[in-house]
Amino acid sequence: MLAMALAALDSTIISTAVPQIVGDLGGFTVFSWLFSGYLLAVTVTLPVYGKLSDTFGRKPVLLVGIVLFLIGSLLCATAWNMASLIAFRIVQGLGGGALQGTVQTVAADLYPHRERPKIQARLSTVWATSSVAGPALGGLIASYADWRWIFLINLPVGLVALLLIARHLHEPIRTERARPRVDWAGALGIFSCGALLLTALVQGGVAWPWFSGPSLSLLAASAACAAITVAIERRAAEPIIPGWVWRRRTIAAVNLALGGLGLLMIAPTVFLPTYAQSVLGLSPTAAGFVLSVMTLSWPISAALSSRVYLRVGFRQCALLGIGLAALILLAFPLLPYPGSPWQPALIMFLLGAALGLFQLPLIIGVQSSVGWAERGTATGSILFCRQVGQSVGAALFGAVANATMAARLADAPDAIAGDLPEDLDSVSRALEHPGELSAEAADYLRRAMDASVDYVYLGAALAAVLSLLALILLAPRVFPTHGEEPVGGTTPPTPEADTAVRPHAAPAPEPESAAPPDAGPGTVAAKEHAERERAKRNGS
Repeated sequence: MLAMALAALDSTIISTAVPQIVGDLGGFTVFSWLFSGYLLAVTVTLPVYGKLSDTFGRKPVLLVGIVLFLIGSLLCATAWNMASLIAFRIVQGLGGGALQGTVQTVAADLYPHRERPKIQARLSTVWATSSVAGPALGGLIASYADWRWIFLINLPVGLVALLLIARHLHEPIRTERARPRVDWAGALGIFSCGALLLTALVQGGVAWPWFSGPSLSLLAASAACAAITVAIERRAAEPIIPGWVWRRRTIAAVNLALGGLGLLMIAPTVFLPTYAQSVLGLSPTAAGFVLSVMTLSWPISAALSSRVYLRVGFRQCALLGIGLAALILLAFPLLPYPGSPWQPALIMFLLGAALGLFQLPLIIGVQSSVGWAERGTATGSILFCRQVGQSVGAALFGAVANATMAARLADAPDAIAGDLPEDLDSVSRALEHPGELSAEAADYLRRAMDASVDYVYLGAALAAVLSLLALILLAPRVFPTHGEEPVGGTTPPTPEADTAVRPHAAPAPEPESAAPPDAGPGTVAAKEHAERERAKRNGS
């Protein structure tokens, strides 16, 4: 949980300190890379760390990730200009990628699927609390101390996490195997392909036009790199992203569904604060509260989701959650103009409750469908797709909002056209200082912003429908479970329910008295197995 807090805090804590950082180091034109660089490094390393944790174990990957994150934090605190700070943020992201995916995998290792909602809800609470408290904490540090302390406070937290993991995380004892072969060429290919694609998506329409030379060159280079990476992975003995990740219906369906989740999450996280400030006239603090109510209902709903999926199954629970989310997102454009703050806050509260029923059962379902040796790869795969969905959503919905705003400005009545901003870059400044506009022009501009956000939410609802279709068309009715009883069904799924193609021969069946593969020393699964064995010996 401490390791998760590190990754969550540093994704948001720097946002409110940007003015102080730019004032000290300069580099206003490129400061967005403080966020984009961190996001790129986390996203493209998720599948790599997932495979490494399956090869070498979770503990060494977690320890290396924390050390790398702390080194990046220390270097950020010593940055001398914006370029060096961006480079060191990328180092932080390389460590953050290890933390995000591996912590989720460890939770699945230590708890059977009936117990996982409890620990996953705690992890979700840590993430939500850190995400909400991050901007406030960053603002306090920047206001009353030097901004460099934003990175230095990571050191004591990280060192405690390092000590606890080193002393108390005990992994299952694995049989000796030949020296593992790491697909470093595939890892480099995935890193390069992801970096090129995400750079094109993050910077397109911001640093340069979408159909300009830089955007088209990056997209073409990403496609070429993807083709090369696929060729490398097909020949690799231990590929970073094995073919079975996409050949198994369960994992493929969840990858696509969580990619849709990443896509739709851009609407509330990026555009709702702007809507709250520009249309409703709220302060930045109040606008943050409108969004934060979603982080209150999400962990609660996730914790209670086990009562649903244990009765109806992972797939049906997720379908219920994403179906409700689509309806809730469709309700946003129906809000009156200008409306009251409680109305979008209520929608965000309900959206968090719906997505808690959607995301957690899918993550637990995938983790339950694979054994220890594949769990890190599977978890890294679904988290990677969610992160890519967020990057695609930021680019796609940004284009939708800009196009709507540009069309409204072009169609403005002649009486107020002269008072309106001439370009999109001036819109945010005009909305921050509405007193400089006539009352009619300010109201027209607010209505244009309201329409832009409405279209973004319609796009988010469409993304929810696509996730719904991915589960209906691809996911098996009953998710296969590895070493545990089936969930939401009376009989285990047939082999056709999950078209798994193993890269290697399956191990020989274990004797009936053998412990389940997830039963590492000290885990809940191990205790339950011991109790079952005692019951057998006593004739129960």
